[in-house]
Amino acid sequence: MAYSLEMELTKTAYKLLHDMLKVKKGESVLVTIDSVGDLRVAKEITKMADALGAKAMLAWHSTPKGYGSLTMEYLPEPLIACADKTDVWIELNEQWLLYSPMSDKAVSNGRTRQVMLGGLGAEKITRNIGLIDIEAQKEFQDTLTELTKNAKKMRITNKAGTDVEFENDPNRPINNEIDYSTPGAHFLIGQIAWAPTEETINGRITFDGSYSGGGDLDLGVLSEPITYIVEKGRIVKFEGGRLAKLAENYFKSLDDPNMYLAAHVCYGCSPNAKLEGVMTEDERVWGATVWGFGHQGSSCSGGEPREAKSHVDGVCLECSVWLDGEQIMDEGRFIHPELKALAKKLGKE
Repeated sequence: MAYSLEMELTKTAYKLLHDMLKVKKGESVLVTIDSVGDLRVAKEITKMADALGAKAMLAWHSTPKGYGSLTMEYLPEPLIACADKTDVWIELNEQWLLYSPMSDKAVSNGRTRQVMLGGLGAEKITRNIGLIDIEAQKEFQDTLTELTKNAKKMRITNKAGTDVEFENDPNRPINNEIDYSTPGAHFLIGQIAWAPTEETINGRITFDGSYSGGGDLDLGVLSEPITYIVEKGRIVKFEGGRLAKLAENYFKSLDDPNMYLAAHVCYGCSPNAKLEGVMTEDERVWGATVWGFGHQGSSCSGGEPREAKSHVDGVCLECSVWLDGEQIMDEGRFIHPELKALAKKLGKE
């Protein structure tokens, strides 16, 4: 029996493993997915890894509740034991193992190439990897990364109410997600992520796209905005309606001061991403910015992970961005001359 996108999914799996992860014969490849995920994707990737000569393993397991450290009590011990013993780990979990102790150990061992593709079903992974022009995407992301790396002060606004300023630390990495061939944590293409200097982050961050912390805080596409008032990198107040109160109560329930600390900011720059309630894709919606609070991975800080019980992400749509006073993005459109020209190659104005 043939399934929709069956050929496209095979090509996507090959592109991911051969072109981006550069899997070699004899390497070990671990694919993890919880019971609510799209098993078709996991099986196709595992089969392709085997076809490329890797030693492939698929771990299909019961679904945890929450993200990060909150997942640990739900996970089988053999899974916890094997995650840092593999050359390649592809995570497809809807309830993210990312930001958990087992994930921190795997991405910092100097061996494992971990790729976070949580919650991507067949249509989503095909759209966001298989149908992307990697060379054109790389050219755009490289240019945006370099401009951001050279900026000290930044400001981000949007119509929903975001108006936040911060400074960048030149000694911290900027994660430009294109090449997955090196050890460490990697993420879906179409995003650039970094951690600003926390104590310089001040202002309002209003999420009007989607919002998720896993478990009871997996809100998906927002029906109303949620606003953080941030002072020196810490949430000091939640503003909004029912959903803002729900978020505030969830943060309180975790009883963890580190949950209120900013972990990263990101650009969304995938030409194919759609806002549909799956954060892995939502974060990459063209012209959006994303803020994560709570657990901070070493891929953002450049040092040891900052532990927290979980991690919460929110999407701000149609943003305007200034780098050292120069506006490069206006309400979701890249207006910097170089970026504007490169965006046209990706079919974006």
